[in-house]
Amino acid sequence: MSGTAARVADATGNWVDTLAPPWSRPYLRLARLDRPIGSWLLLMPCWWSAALAAGVTCDVSRLPLVVALFLVGAFAMRGAGCTWNDITDRDLDAKVERTRSRPIPAGQVSVRQALVFLAAQALIGLLVLLQFNRFAVATGIASLVIVAVYPFMKRITWWPQVVLGLAFSWGALMGFAVILGRIEAAALLLYAGSIAWVIGYDTIYAHQDADDDALIGVKSTARLFGAHTHQALIVFYALAVVLIGLAMWLAGAGLPAWLGLAAFAAHLAWQIRRLKIGDPALCLRIFRSNRDAGLLLFVGLLADAVMRASSG
Repeated sequence: MSGTAARVADATGNWVDTLAPPWSRPYLRLARLDRPIGSWLLLMPCWWSAALAAGVTCDVSRLPLVVALFLVGAFAMRGAGCTWNDITDRDLDAKVERTRSRPIPAGQVSVRQALVFLAAQALIGLLVLLQFNRFAVATGIASLVIVAVYPFMKRITWWPQVVLGLAFSWGALMGFAVILGRIEAAALLLYAGSIAWVIGYDTIYAHQDADDDALIGVKSTARLFGAHTHQALIVFYALAVVLIGLAMWLAGAGLPAWLGLAAFAAHLAWQIRRLKIGDPALCLRIFRSNRDAGLLLFVGLLADAVMRASSG
């Protein structure tokens, strides 16, 4: 099969299709580098936590390096997680229109090759993790249990998005672990708020596959909420804003952080108002816009950290 064949339907026309060597394209698609939104969403809680923790210490001298390491680590571990997901879901993916063209069900990559690629990505993530203190290393390794079980949750619970939230929000703990060498109450609240955010945006994402999921028996909050999705999003997005706000309050955040949270909240409200669950293309666009929502909050937290450092 050629390197340009078997592209996933919502990932066409990107740099992987046009610039990457043909032999590398199936592996880049396994790592979702043709669709990096998941890596950005994994990264956002890491950056939030690092900026909030730096504000607590009134010291941003380490922040640029930590932000850069989190960037590399998030892309590596997101790729590893997606590769593991594709290995475990290969039979289900073959039955779903949007995913049947993924590299493993399409026959571009064997399971053995995917496992080797998984190990290589995990090694990069480990090398990043080892740049931090021992507590942060142990905290990072602990997340692997959640990552390992997540792909199986859609088979046994209507709430797989909760487990995804536990995994994707782990970075909210990591920033405090790296900067402070401990996990404070503010980090736990930030983690809880991020989980609520993930449940919301991944429910939007899951509406793309709701019909196919019903046919093959895969569960999701999109199917669970159905016509009540907008009301559910109001609950989870409001919970995210409140919990993140409590985390900021405990951490002594100043005006720039609160302005960032207000912008984040406004973006989430816009998503709910704009969403039409019967329009898969719109669901994908709104899901992707959560990177921008996360960046708005990060900019506020970063500005607050810099301000506190300069005045401290």
